[in-house]
Amino acid sequence: MKIVIAPDSFKGSLTAKQAGEAIRYGIQRVLPHSELIVKPMADGGEGTMQCLVDATNGRVLTATVKNPLGVEISAPFGILGDGVTCVIEMAAASGLYLISAKERNPLVTTTYGFGQLITAGLNQGCRRFILGLGGSATNDGGAGMLQALGYMLLDQDDQPLSFGGGELSRLSRVDTSQVDKRLADCQFIIACDVTNPFVGPNGASHVFGPQKGATPEMVLQLDEHLRHFADLIEKNRSITIHDLPGTGAAGGVAGALLAFMDGQLRSGIEIVIETTGLAEAMDKADLVITGEGQVDFQTAQGKTPCGVAQVAQQYGIPVIVLAGSIGDGIDALYEKGISAVVSIANKPMAQEQSMREAASLLEQTAEQVMRIYSLK
Repeated sequence: MKIVIAPDSFKGSLTAKQAGEAIRYGIQRVLPHSELIVKPMADGGEGTMQCLVDATNGRVLTATVKNPLGVEISAPFGILGDGVTCVIEMAAASGLYLISAKERNPLVTTTYGFGQLITAGLNQGCRRFILGLGGSATNDGGAGMLQALGYMLLDQDDQPLSFGGGELSRLSRVDTSQVDKRLADCQFIIACDVTNPFVGPNGASHVFGPQKGATPEMVLQLDEHLRHFADLIEKNRSITIHDLPGTGAAGGVAGALLAFMDGQLRSGIEIVIETTGLAEAMDKADLVITGEGQVDFQTAQGKTPCGVAQVAQQYGIPVIVLAGSIGDGIDALYEKGISAVVSIANKPMAQEQSMREAASLLEQTAEQVMRIYSLK
Protein backbone atom coordinates (compact mmCIF):
# COMPACT_ATOMS: atom_id res chain seq x y z
CA MET A 1 0.00 0.00 0.00
CA LYS A 2 0.91 3.61 -0.52
CA ILE A 3 -0.27 5.87 2.30
CA VAL A 4 0.14 9.63 2.52
CA ILE A 5 0.35 10.98 6.07
CA ALA A 6 -0.48 14.70 6.13
CA PRO A 7 -1.37 16.00 9.62
CA ASP A 8 -1.40 19.50 11.05
CA SER A 9 0.39 20.18 14.32
CA PHE A 10 -1.27 19.13 17.57
CA LYS A 11 -0.89 22.53 19.19
CA GLY A 12 0.89 22.50 22.50
CA SER A 13 2.00 18.92 21.95
CA LEU A 14 3.54 18.05 18.57
CA THR A 15 4.70 19.79 15.43
CA ALA A 16 3.13 18.57 12.21
CA LYS A 17 6.31 16.65 11.43
CA GLN A 18 6.34 14.96 14.85
CA ALA A 19 2.67 14.04 14.47
CA GLY A 20 3.37 12.56 11.04
CA GLU A 21 6.25 10.49 12.34
CA ALA A 22 4.12 9.12 15.20
CA ILE A 23 1.43 8.07 12.73
CA ARG A 24 4.05 6.50 10.48
CA TYR A 25 5.45 4.39 13.36
CA GLY A 26 1.96 3.11 14.14
CA ILE A 27 1.24 2.12 10.55
CA GLN A 28 4.59 0.34 10.20
CA ARG A 29 3.65 -2.05 12.98
CA VAL A 30 0.86 -3.35 10.78
CA LEU A 31 2.22 -2.78 7.27
CA PRO A 32 6.03 -2.81 7.57
CA HIS A 33 6.54 -2.94 3.80
CA SER A 34 4.08 -0.21 2.81
CA GLU A 35 5.14 3.03 1.13
CA LEU A 36 4.58 5.80 3.67
CA ILE A 37 4.98 9.46 2.69
CA VAL A 38 4.90 12.05 5.48
CA LYS A 39 3.86 15.56 4.45
CA PRO A 40 3.65 17.98 7.41
CA MET A 41 0.74 20.37 6.92
CA ALA A 42 -0.68 23.65 8.27
CA ASP A 43 -3.50 26.02 7.37
CA GLY A 44 -1.60 29.32 7.38
CA GLY A 45 -1.93 29.92 11.12
CA GLU A 46 0.35 29.00 13.99
CA GLY A 47 2.83 26.31 13.00
CA THR A 48 2.91 27.15 9.29
CA MET A 49 6.50 28.35 9.33
CA GLN A 50 7.81 25.24 11.08
CA CYS A 51 5.68 23.01 8.84
CA LEU A 52 7.05 24.46 5.62
CA VAL A 53 10.61 24.46 6.92
CA ASP A 54 10.31 20.78 7.87
CA ALA A 55 8.61 19.84 4.59
CA THR A 56 11.32 21.46 2.44
CA ASN A 57 14.39 20.72 4.59
CA GLY A 58 14.81 24.41 5.31
CA ARG A 59 16.12 26.17 8.40
CA VAL A 60 14.86 28.41 11.19
CA LEU A 61 16.74 31.61 12.03
CA THR A 62 16.09 34.36 14.55
CA ALA A 63 16.25 38.14 14.46
CA THR A 64 16.06 40.85 17.09
CA VAL A 65 12.87 42.82 16.53
CA LYS A 66 10.42 45.05 18.36
CA ASN A 67 7.40 43.42 19.96
CA PRO A 68 3.95 45.10 19.73
CA LEU A 69 4.97 47.59 22.42
CA GLY A 70 8.39 48.34 20.96
CA VAL A 71 10.38 46.14 23.35
CA GLU A 72 13.21 44.21 21.70
CA ILE A 73 12.74 40.43 21.53
CA SER A 74 14.17 37.51 19.56
CA ALA A 75 11.75 36.21 16.92
CA PRO A 76 12.03 33.21 14.55
CA PHE A 77 11.58 33.14 10.79
CA GLY A 78 12.08 30.36 8.27
CA ILE A 79 14.09 29.92 5.08
CA LEU A 80 12.72 27.13 2.90
CA GLY A 81 14.84 24.53 1.19
CA ASP A 82 14.94 26.54 -2.05
CA GLY A 83 17.00 29.19 -0.27
CA VAL A 84 14.95 32.10 -1.64
CA THR A 85 11.59 31.73 0.11
CA CYS A 86 11.15 33.23 3.56
CA VAL A 87 8.23 32.22 5.78
CA ILE A 88 7.17 34.60 8.53
CA GLU A 89 4.41 34.27 11.09
CA MET A 90 3.31 37.74 12.08
CA ALA A 91 2.52 36.52 15.59
CA ALA A 92 6.23 35.82 16.17
CA ALA A 93 6.97 39.55 16.25
CA SER A 94 3.60 41.31 16.58
CA GLY A 95 1.50 38.65 18.27
CA LEU A 96 -1.15 38.96 20.94
CA TYR A 97 0.57 36.32 23.06
CA LEU A 98 3.70 38.49 23.35
CA ILE A 99 2.02 40.99 25.67
CA SER A 100 -0.16 40.60 28.75
CA ALA A 101 -3.90 41.21 28.72
CA LYS A 102 -3.53 44.49 30.60
CA GLU A 103 -0.99 45.75 28.04
CA ARG A 104 -3.29 45.23 25.06
CA ASN A 105 -4.07 48.57 23.44
CA PRO A 106 -4.34 48.73 19.63
CA LEU A 107 -4.04 52.52 19.76
CA VAL A 108 -0.33 52.02 20.53
CA THR A 109 0.64 48.48 19.46
CA THR A 110 2.72 48.27 16.29
CA THR A 111 3.59 45.92 13.43
CA TYR A 112 7.13 47.33 13.25
CA GLY A 113 8.67 44.02 14.32
CA PHE A 114 6.86 42.21 11.52
CA GLY A 115 8.51 44.56 9.05
CA GLN A 116 11.86 43.90 10.71
CA LEU A 117 11.41 40.17 10.09
CA ILE A 118 10.82 40.91 6.40
CA THR A 119 14.08 42.86 6.39
CA ALA A 120 15.83 39.91 8.05
CA GLY A 121 14.59 37.71 5.21
CA LEU A 122 15.86 40.20 2.65
CA ASN A 123 19.25 40.14 4.35
CA GLN A 124 19.35 36.37 3.87
CA GLY A 125 18.86 36.80 0.14
CA CYS A 126 15.17 35.89 0.08
CA ARG A 127 12.97 37.48 -2.56
CA ARG A 128 9.82 35.39 -2.13
CA PHE A 129 7.86 35.72 1.10
CA ILE A 130 5.03 33.66 2.56
CA LEU A 131 3.41 35.69 5.31
CA GLY A 132 1.06 34.21 7.93
CA LEU A 133 -1.07 36.96 9.44
CA GLY A 134 -2.86 35.21 12.31
CA GLY A 135 -2.73 36.19 15.98
CA SER A 136 -1.73 39.85 15.77
CA ALA A 137 -2.01 42.31 18.66
CA THR A 138 -2.27 45.28 16.32
CA ASN A 139 -4.72 47.50 14.48
CA ASP A 140 -2.35 49.93 12.77
CA GLY A 141 -3.18 49.05 9.15
CA GLY A 142 0.37 47.79 8.67
CA ALA A 143 1.81 51.25 9.36
CA GLY A 144 4.56 49.92 11.63
CA MET A 145 5.55 47.30 9.06
CA LEU A 146 5.85 50.00 6.41
CA GLN A 147 7.94 52.18 8.73
CA ALA A 148 10.35 49.31 9.34
CA LEU A 149 10.78 48.89 5.58
CA GLY A 150 11.66 52.53 4.97
CA TYR A 151 8.28 54.09 4.26
CA MET A 152 8.09 57.43 6.07
CA LEU A 153 4.60 58.14 7.40
CA LEU A 154 4.47 61.89 7.96
CA ASP A 155 2.01 64.37 9.45
CA GLN A 156 1.14 67.78 7.99
CA ASP A 157 4.33 69.22 9.49
CA ASP A 158 6.42 66.47 7.87
CA GLN A 159 7.07 64.87 11.23
CA PRO A 160 7.08 61.05 11.43
CA LEU A 161 4.17 59.31 13.12
CA SER A 162 4.70 57.34 16.30
CA PHE A 163 3.57 53.73 16.62
CA GLY A 164 0.00 52.45 16.79
CA GLY A 165 -3.41 52.74 15.21
CA GLY A 166 -4.07 55.88 17.21
CA GLU A 167 -1.53 57.80 15.14
CA LEU A 168 -3.07 57.23 11.72
CA SER A 169 -5.47 60.17 11.99
CA ARG A 170 -2.43 62.46 11.78
CA LEU A 171 -1.14 60.88 8.58
CA SER A 172 -0.76 63.44 5.79
CA ARG A 173 1.53 61.71 3.31
CA VAL A 174 3.77 58.68 2.76
CA ASP A 175 7.32 59.41 1.62
CA THR A 176 8.76 56.45 -0.33
CA SER A 177 12.23 57.91 -1.01
CA GLN A 178 13.88 55.74 1.66
CA VAL A 179 12.05 52.47 0.96
CA ASP A 180 14.25 49.37 0.83
CA LYS A 181 14.96 49.00 -2.89
CA ARG A 182 15.14 45.23 -2.63
CA LEU A 183 11.37 45.12 -2.15
CA ALA A 184 10.86 45.87 -5.83
CA ASP A 185 12.25 42.41 -6.67
CA CYS A 186 10.07 40.55 -4.17
CA GLN A 187 6.89 38.50 -4.27
CA PHE A 188 4.65 38.60 -1.20
CA ILE A 189 2.14 35.80 -0.72
CA ILE A 190 -0.30 36.45 2.11
CA ALA A 191 -1.77 33.46 3.93
CA CYS A 192 -5.21 34.83 4.71
CA ASP A 193 -8.44 32.95 5.32
CA VAL A 194 -10.57 35.82 6.62
CA THR A 195 -12.75 37.85 4.26
CA ASN A 196 -13.15 40.96 6.43
CA PRO A 197 -12.65 44.28 4.65
CA PHE A 198 -10.35 47.07 5.80
CA VAL A 199 -13.08 49.23 7.39
CA GLY A 200 -16.75 49.19 8.32
CA PRO A 201 -18.97 47.03 10.57
CA ASN A 202 -17.23 43.85 9.37
CA GLY A 203 -13.80 45.44 9.12
CA ALA A 204 -10.58 45.01 11.08
CA SER A 205 -11.42 47.33 13.97
CA HIS A 206 -14.99 46.22 14.68
CA VAL A 207 -14.44 42.48 14.34
CA PHE A 208 -10.93 41.99 15.72
CA GLY A 209 -10.29 45.15 17.75
CA PRO A 210 -12.04 44.04 20.96
CA GLN A 211 -9.91 40.90 21.36
CA LYS A 212 -6.85 43.14 21.05
CA GLY A 213 -7.95 45.37 23.92
CA ALA A 214 -10.11 47.94 22.16
CA THR A 215 -13.05 49.44 24.04
CA PRO A 216 -16.21 50.30 22.07
CA GLU A 217 -15.04 53.90 21.86
CA MET A 218 -11.61 52.82 20.64
CA VAL A 219 -13.17 50.59 17.99
CA LEU A 220 -14.93 53.59 16.44
CA GLN A 221 -11.76 55.65 16.64
CA LEU A 222 -9.61 52.94 15.08
CA ASP A 223 -12.08 52.34 12.27
CA GLU A 224 -12.12 56.06 11.45
CA HIS A 225 -8.30 56.14 11.45
CA LEU A 226 -8.11 53.17 9.09
CA ARG A 227 -10.67 54.84 6.84
CA HIS A 228 -8.46 57.94 6.73
CA PHE A 229 -5.50 55.73 5.79
CA ALA A 230 -7.53 53.96 3.10
CA ASP A 231 -8.67 57.32 1.68
CA LEU A 232 -5.05 58.45 1.42
CA ILE A 233 -4.07 55.16 -0.23
CA GLU A 234 -6.88 55.50 -2.77
CA LYS A 235 -5.85 59.05 -3.61
CA ASN A 236 -2.11 58.37 -3.94
CA ARG A 237 -1.79 54.73 -4.99
CA SER A 238 -4.92 54.25 -7.13
CA ILE A 239 -6.16 51.22 -5.23
CA THR A 240 -9.35 51.09 -3.17
CA ILE A 241 -9.01 48.80 -0.17
CA HIS A 242 -11.89 50.06 2.01
CA ASP A 243 -14.28 47.21 1.21
CA LEU A 244 -11.87 44.75 -0.38
CA PRO A 245 -12.36 41.26 1.13
CA GLY A 246 -9.42 40.07 3.21
CA THR A 247 -7.73 43.46 3.62
CA GLY A 248 -8.84 43.65 7.26
CA ALA A 249 -6.68 40.67 8.24
CA ALA A 250 -4.24 41.33 11.10
CA GLY A 251 -5.61 44.78 11.83
CA GLY A 252 -5.31 45.87 8.22
CA VAL A 253 -1.82 44.57 7.48
CA ALA A 254 -3.18 42.67 4.48
CA GLY A 255 -4.47 45.95 3.05
CA ALA A 256 -1.07 47.60 3.37
CA LEU A 257 0.64 44.62 1.75
CA LEU A 258 -1.73 44.83 -1.21
CA ALA A 259 -1.48 48.60 -1.57
CA PHE A 260 2.25 49.12 -1.08
CA MET A 261 3.91 45.78 -1.85
CA ASP A 262 1.65 44.20 -4.46
CA GLY A 263 0.82 41.33 -2.12
CA GLN A 264 -1.29 38.36 -3.21
CA LEU A 265 -4.01 37.04 -0.91
CA ARG A 266 -4.12 33.24 -0.83
CA SER A 267 -5.79 30.56 1.28
CA GLY A 268 -3.33 29.35 3.91
CA ILE A 269 -3.98 25.67 3.31
CA GLU A 270 -3.65 26.14 -0.45
CA ILE A 271 -0.22 27.72 0.00
CA VAL A 272 0.94 24.82 2.16
CA ILE A 273 -0.47 22.20 -0.22
CA GLU A 274 1.32 23.82 -3.13
CA THR A 275 4.63 24.35 -1.31
CA THR A 276 4.80 20.80 0.09
CA GLY A 277 3.84 19.09 -3.16
CA LEU A 278 0.97 17.24 -1.49
CA ALA A 279 -0.98 16.63 -4.69
CA GLU A 280 2.01 15.01 -6.39
CA ALA A 281 2.59 12.79 -3.34
CA MET A 282 -0.99 11.48 -3.55
CA ASP A 283 -0.59 10.07 -7.04
CA LYS A 284 -1.46 6.35 -6.90
CA ALA A 285 -1.96 6.46 -3.12
CA ASP A 286 -4.41 4.04 -1.47
CA LEU A 287 -5.16 6.03 1.67
CA VAL A 288 -4.59 9.44 3.24
CA ILE A 289 -4.35 10.01 6.99
CA THR A 290 -4.50 13.53 8.37
CA GLY A 291 -5.29 15.02 11.76
CA GLU A 292 -5.15 17.91 14.21
CA GLY A 293 -5.67 18.59 17.88
CA GLN A 294 -9.32 19.70 17.80
CA VAL A 295 -11.79 18.59 15.14
CA ASP A 296 -15.25 20.18 15.11
CA PHE A 297 -17.57 22.25 12.89
CA GLN A 298 -14.83 24.81 12.32
CA THR A 299 -12.66 22.19 10.64
CA ALA A 300 -14.91 22.36 7.58
CA GLN A 301 -14.10 26.06 7.20
CA GLY A 302 -10.70 25.75 5.53
CA LYS A 303 -8.77 23.90 8.23
CA THR A 304 -6.05 21.38 7.35
CA PRO A 305 -8.07 18.11 7.28
CA CYS A 306 -10.57 19.53 4.79
CA GLY A 307 -7.86 21.04 2.62
CA VAL A 308 -6.11 17.66 2.51
CA ALA A 309 -9.41 15.91 1.77
CA GLN A 310 -10.14 18.22 -1.16
CA VAL A 311 -6.89 17.15 -2.79
CA ALA A 312 -7.57 13.48 -2.04
CA GLN A 313 -11.02 13.72 -3.63
CA GLN A 314 -9.38 14.55 -6.96
CA TYR A 315 -7.75 11.11 -6.85
CA GLY A 316 -10.67 9.26 -5.29
CA ILE A 317 -8.64 8.43 -2.17
CA PRO A 318 -10.33 7.83 1.21
CA VAL A 319 -9.27 10.11 4.08
CA ILE A 320 -9.14 9.30 7.78
CA VAL A 321 -8.75 12.07 10.37
CA LEU A 322 -7.07 11.40 13.72
CA ALA A 323 -8.20 13.95 16.32
CA GLY A 324 -6.90 14.92 19.73
CA SER A 325 -10.49 15.75 20.64
CA ILE A 326 -13.77 15.76 18.74
CA GLY A 327 -16.31 18.56 19.13
CA ASP A 328 -19.74 19.26 17.72
CA GLY A 329 -20.70 19.43 14.06
CA ILE A 330 -18.33 16.93 12.48
CA ASP A 331 -21.08 15.60 10.19
CA ALA A 332 -20.23 18.43 7.80
CA LEU A 333 -16.80 16.85 7.27
CA TYR A 334 -18.25 13.78 5.59
CA GLU A 335 -19.50 16.02 2.79
CA LYS A 336 -15.95 17.31 2.30
CA GLY A 337 -14.39 13.99 1.33
CA ILE A 338 -13.50 12.73 4.80
CA SER A 339 -14.37 9.07 5.39
CA ALA A 340 -13.96 8.86 9.17
CA VAL A 341 -12.89 10.88 12.22
CA VAL A 342 -11.20 8.90 15.00
CA SER A 343 -10.29 10.18 18.46
CA ILE A 344 -6.82 9.28 19.72
CA ALA A 345 -8.00 9.22 23.36
CA ASN A 346 -8.16 5.58 24.43
CA LYS A 347 -9.66 6.18 27.87
CA PRO A 348 -11.11 9.03 29.93
CA MET A 349 -8.31 11.52 30.46
CA ALA A 350 -7.70 15.18 31.18
CA GLN A 351 -6.66 17.41 28.31
CA GLU A 352 -3.26 17.91 29.92
CA GLN A 353 -2.63 14.17 29.91
CA SER A 354 -3.74 13.71 26.29
CA MET A 355 -1.48 16.56 25.20
CA ARG A 356 1.43 15.12 27.15
CA GLU A 357 0.93 11.65 25.66
CA ALA A 358 -0.06 12.81 22.16
CA ALA A 359 2.77 11.03 20.34
CA SER A 360 2.10 7.61 21.84
CA LEU A 361 -1.67 8.04 21.48
CA LEU A 362 -1.30 8.93 17.80
CA GLU A 363 0.97 5.95 17.23
CA GLN A 364 -1.41 3.53 18.95
CA THR A 365 -4.48 4.89 17.18
CA ALA A 366 -2.81 4.76 13.77
CA GLU A 367 -1.93 1.13 14.42
CA GLN A 368 -5.49 0.21 15.38
CA VAL A 369 -6.99 2.11 12.42
CA MET A 370 -4.72 0.24 10.02
CA ARG A 371 -5.51 -3.13 11.62
CA ILE A 372 -9.18 -2.46 10.93
CA TYR A 373 -8.53 -1.01 7.48
CA SER A 374 -6.40 -3.99 6.42
CA LEU A 375 -9.28 -6.40 7.20
CA LYS A 376 -11.24 -5.31 4.15
